[in-house]
Amino acid sequence: MSPTRQDCIARDVADPLAPHRNAFALPDGVIYLDGNSLGPLPRATPARLREVVEREWGDGLIRSWNTAGWIDAPRRVGAKIARLIGARPNEVICADSTSINLFKALAAALTLQAVRPQVSTNERRVILSERGNFPTDLYVAQGLADLLGRRHELKLVEFDDVAEAIDERVAVLLLTHVNYRTGAMHDMAALTQRAHGAGAFAIWDLAHSAGAVPVDLNAAGADFAVGCGYKYLNGGPGAPAFAFVAERHLAALAKARFAQPLAGWIGHRAPFDFDADYAPARGIDRFAVGTPSILALAALDCGVDTVLAAGTDALRAKSVALTELFIALAEERCAELGLALVTPRDAQRRGSQVSFAHENAWPVMQASIARGVIGDFRAPDILRFGFAPLYVRFVDVWDAVEALRDVLATRAWDRPEFKQRRAVT
Repeated sequence: MSPTRQDCIARDVADPLAPHRNAFALPDGVIYLDGNSLGPLPRATPARLREVVEREWGDGLIRSWNTAGWIDAPRRVGAKIARLIGARPNEVICADSTSINLFKALAAALTLQAVRPQVSTNERRVILSERGNFPTDLYVAQGLADLLGRRHELKLVEFDDVAEAIDERVAVLLLTHVNYRTGAMHDMAALTQRAHGAGAFAIWDLAHSAGAVPVDLNAAGADFAVGCGYKYLNGGPGAPAFAFVAERHLAALAKARFAQPLAGWIGHRAPFDFDADYAPARGIDRFAVGTPSILALAALDCGVDTVLAAGTDALRAKSVALTELFIALAEERCAELGLALVTPRDAQRRGSQVSFAHENAWPVMQASIARGVIGDFRAPDILRFGFAPLYVRFVDVWDAVEALRDVLATRAWDRPEFKQRRAVT
């Protein structure tokens, strides 16, 4: 027997994470299931930004680089994120975007491969990824390979074929932990171990993982990782990203001056010496490039605090419960209405989202959004719903499915205004 709406309300009353919803400024009448694309505004963020703008910038002026600790913000926020991804504080820094950090990490990994004495660099030329990886990751790999004289090959395989494709020709395994379209989650530890066994490095994109599913980079033996701050970390649109480099690699990278080729002044060992020659900073600081965005880092700091306050284990338990409820209700109440589940049923293979395919996915999602249920569309036919356990309730799941069922059953999506594509989907 399926749960009733009242059953869902009762689950919310008993939910230990329920009080964390109050940490967000959520609009009335909206069910927000798109936190896997942009997290909502934490209530603490506006006051913190006012403090930075009015007191630290307004009164402190340039002195605040020292007095307010602005210069330390990339490491300070990075150390907080480290607690969410199984890293040491000295292995994570907040800087730039996910794409830029991926370029740095991939370049560094290829540099390490080139200086390994036991490796034949004439043969180990493959950057291995999956065909359904997020496009920016593939573009970065393509661009870097071209920049390096096309000596490397980007090889793409299907999600389930990654393990078998790892061989002695692979220099770097480049994967997104949770697939952005399907929500399918790779076994990070198993694939990293297999990569190492073949002599390859493993780089993980945590854009759809950090703050939503448990991640333990060091336990998995990951070499590098990147991730963004504006999804489950609630740092705001375009929030700074983060980069992770395993401590065991930092010393080796120190021997290669331009292992991280974006050699900016903040990544210099002594930036305020203004030396004309580049000397990379020791440790993770060399993965910084330009002047950090202090307003953006202040907002991200607030967002990360919302996740730390709950703890990843509690978040994961509720995430599994929310996604299982959504799948069950959608398949039961929307039967024969054209939905096809794309996300794995097995919770151990699923991130914190659920995706359904539908031949009219774009207008269906626009009609749902018009009713206050905000998810998103991913080409060519994916309805994507994110479940951030900090603020999504069980009754939200029930109401969202009811709205989706009505949109499909009444063909409310079949209107011109819902079929018109917009610049951002």
